[in-house]
Parts: sequence; structure tokens; C-alpha cells
Amino acid sequence: MAPTIHVDGHDIALSKLDKELFPEDHVSKDDLLVHYLAVSEAMLPHLAGRPLTLLRFPHGIGGEGFFQKEAPDHFPDWIRTVEVPHKHSPGSGRYAVCDDTATLLYLANLSAIEFHVWPARADRIDRPDRLVIDLDPPDGTPLPALRSVARRARDLYTEVGLTPYLQATGGRGYHVVAPLDRSRDFTFVRDLAGRLAAHLAADDPELLTTAFRKNKRGNRVFLDANRNGRAQTFIAPYSVRARPGAAVATPLDWNELGRSVPNGYTTAAIRRRLARKQDPWADMDREAADAGAVSDRLDALD
Repeated sequence: MAPTIHVDGHDIALSKLDKELFPEDHVSKDDLLVHYLAVSEAMLPHLAGRPLTLLRFPHGIGGEGFFQKEAPDHFPDWIRTVEVPHKHSPGSGRYAVCDDTATLLYLANLSAIEFHVWPARADRIDRPDRLVIDLDPPDGTPLPALRSVARRARDLYTEVGLTPYLQATGGRGYHVVAPLDRSRDFTFVRDLAGRLAAHLAADDPELLTTAFRKNKRGNRVFLDANRNGRAQTFIAPYSVRARPGAAVATPLDWNELGRSVPNGYTTAAIRRRLARKQDPWADMDREAADAGAVSDRLDALD
């Protein structure tokens, strides 16, 4: 008989807890559930109210995985879902939203390893409250150079009136994120993020690029502003990454950048980290900026 846990007033039947989702690292589904339970207090504020895209690997990362955007009919009725109108076609999509620990563990039990979130909340779905530039380096990029790019992005954000926040993605790069006051729509925010990326790239075209096509990038760091579009997502803080090593996307203080590695934070390290310090992104909404005012300041620089 499958074990059942009782969380937030709901019974969750667990399955195949000994299944190794990361065979090389001997990380099981049980380990994944332990992680998400341990980080739930810090992680849930970054998930709450946001449509989710899940990356699931039912047979572990050595098998076939898939992105799940729309919530299936078999989800229990206590899992919150939101209807999001399609932008370019009739109808809508129904997305899961994770507001509580029970939902987080239910989804993890489905072998949802990665949690990706919209940069907007469901209550005002067309008004993003996050601006994200993903620093995506090619293989072989020296870590000091990548850290330097993150600092340049930080300094530009600050100069134009954004408050920059840093995340080690658990993959190859970093996210530089800023909170917004939801006064502008996706088109405006995506254009603003693209202009910020282009400004950075113009200052160092030998190292940086905004070219979307990989064959146009060469050995340069890609400044990806495309995550700011409607229905686009970025990796949620404290999500495990579905890659060998089972690294965790980790919000950082800027003074930690110099000794950080993008994929250097394990599930065990995150538990120790949260036991001794607050989530660096905990109060970021207090710093929400008006994207229109930011755009005006960027115009003055350009």
C-alpha cells in the first residue's frame, strides 16, 4: 500500500519513493520530496499566484521528460488552477498555481523536478511584476568573466532605477531579476528588457550578444531577455534542476557572487543555507519599480 502524508488538510498518496530520479547521484523521489518540504517556506512566496510550467521526468532524468503547462483533469480539486486566455488564438489554457506546501509536494510526487514560473501573477496576468535577464554562457566561459557580466547588469539596473536581484540558476548561468510595480504590460516590459540587454552588449560586443540563434552567438555570453514575454517562464527559486548533480536554483546576495558557482548549490547545501540565513529575495516586492520611469532613464543613457 502506498504511503500517505497529510499536509495542509489534504491526504497525498506517495508513489515509488525509492525511484532514483538522478541515477548517477543516487537522488530518489523521496529525496526530492524531502527537499521541497524543507524549502517550502522560502520557495512558496516565489510560486504563489503564478501560473506554473513543470518539467517532469517520471522515469528519472536518464529517461524521457516533458514540459507540462496545462493542468490535467485528474488533478484533485483542491489544487488551485487559473484560466489564462490565449494571446493569438481563441480559448484559454488552465494552469496549476502552487500556493501551499500540499500542492508543492503533490506535484513533486508526480516527478515534477523543475518548477518554472511566469513573470506575472494570475490576478493581473498581463501586467508582469518581474523583469528577468538570463546570462547564458557558452561552454568554456571563464567564471570570472561571467561574474563580471552579472555585475555590469547589476550596475545598469541600478543606474536606471531598478533594484537588481541575483540568482544562480543551477545550470550554467545567472539570472538578474528586478521587481516591477505592474504598471506596464508584457510588450512594454519585454521591450525594456531587450533594450537593457542591447545596451550591455553594445558596451562589450566581443563578450556579449543578444543574438537569439546559437549559430550567431559565437563564444559570447547570450543576454536572454526573451523570458519577459507573455507565457514565458523562468526557473523558480529553490527549484531543483533536472541535470546531473541535482543542483538548485539559488537566490544570492550580491556579496556572494564572487565565490559562487551557477550550479554549485546542492539540496543539502540549501537546507544548511536556509537554516542560517533569510532568503535574499524575501522582501523584493518592496523595491518594485515603475517600468515607464526606468525606460525614460534608459532613453537618457542611450
